[in-house]
Amino acid sequence: MDLEKPGAGERPPEGCLVVAVRMPVRIVVLVLVVPVRMVWDALVVGGRFLRDTVLRPVGRAVGRVLERLGRVLVVVPLVWAYRWVLTPLTHALVWLVRGAGAALVWVYARVLTPAGHAVVRVLGWLGRVLVVVPLVWVYRWVLTPLAHALVWLVRGAGAALGWVYARVLTPVGHVVVRVLGWLGRVLVVVPLVWAYRWVLTPVGHALVWLVRGVGLVLAAVGAGVFAGVLWTGRWLLVAPAVWSYTWVLAPVGRGIAWCARGLWWVSGRVAVGVGAALYWAGRVLFVLPALALWRWVLVPLGRVLAAVGREAADALGHAWRVAGRISLAVGRFLAALFRWVFVEPLRWAYRTVLTPVGHAVRDAVLRPAARAARRVGRAGREAFAAARDIARQTRADLRRALLGEPRPPARREPVAAGARTLDGRTERVYPPTRE
Repeated sequence: MDLEKPGAGERPPEGCLVVAVRMPVRIVVLVLVVPVRMVWDALVVGGRFLRDTVLRPVGRAVGRVLERLGRVLVVVPLVWAYRWVLTPLTHALVWLVRGAGAALVWVYARVLTPAGHAVVRVLGWLGRVLVVVPLVWVYRWVLTPLAHALVWLVRGAGAALGWVYARVLTPVGHVVVRVLGWLGRVLVVVPLVWAYRWVLTPVGHALVWLVRGVGLVLAAVGAGVFAGVLWTGRWLLVAPAVWSYTWVLAPVGRGIAWCARGLWWVSGRVAVGVGAALYWAGRVLFVLPALALWRWVLVPLGRVLAAVGREAADALGHAWRVAGRISLAVGRFLAALFRWVFVEPLRWAYRTVLTPVGHAVRDAVLRPAARAARRVGRAGREAFAAARDIARQTRADLRRALLGEPRPPARREPVAAGARTLDGRTERVYPPTRE
């Protein structure tokens, strides 16, 4: 028993076919892949150069142009519309709403409220004059005396009815109740008690005895009839049915069940035989040829194709890496050739020829010319300044000769007092006057 697992990266042993196919496949793939890899590397380099020199600057320029256009065509019009259209329109709407609200408040406070108060007062006065005063007069001078008269009449009628009830109806009622009680007892209660005791009770007992006898007779007759029907049904229905089931139906059913079992067994044997025949026919005609084809044709062919595909994939990866190395070497060679043919001569010419010539031209021509130009400019500026001062002084002299001495200008800003000197005095400093 091996306790150590084999390495995950280990490959199964290779056959002679794999070894024989590997080198030709790698050579063919390398020959086919090298031009493709070189073209791919050239396209990558060209794409990077195009991206860095053309696409990125063009993209930045297009972005800036679109930003400027968006700012000019969208932002500036929107800001202008917001500042000079929407804001004044909104302020006007707010002013209109405020004015309408103030007008409505004024109308409510100065018109509707006094009008409502006046209408309420007029309606209150009319209601008081037309409704409240007449109702109070009717209540005080009509309904109140009438109600007092009705109360007096009701009290008198009640007193009369109370006297009649107490002095007349009560004694008469007592006498009538006593007479009616004696007559009811003599004419109703005594006859009813006698009839219940000597007539109804014997008759009820007789009826109970008669009902009991009739019930017993009917029970006896029913039991006899039930027993007769039961005996008749037993010997006319149950006994023939049991006999027919025992001696006819059961043997026939057993025979039918035996025949059915035989038929089922025979059909099962036939089905098993047919299934076995079909199984062996299908196995001989389909399964064994398919198994032989799979085992002796498809599996070896699949292994060969798998080996060829695996080797082709490995060869393609190996060739791609080798082609990358070859392309890198060719690129470096071309870069070195371009450098030694074009860049180095240009650098040598710039360093050894153009730079000394430029320095000589700069020191011998450009710098003296720049110094002379600076001197000329400085002299021109000084001349212009002197002329401006002379013109200003001349203008001031003419103004003084024609208009006199100018008055000192009024002080517009307070000037801080000067610091105290050792003498304890302060000197007021005035702003200088312009001549």
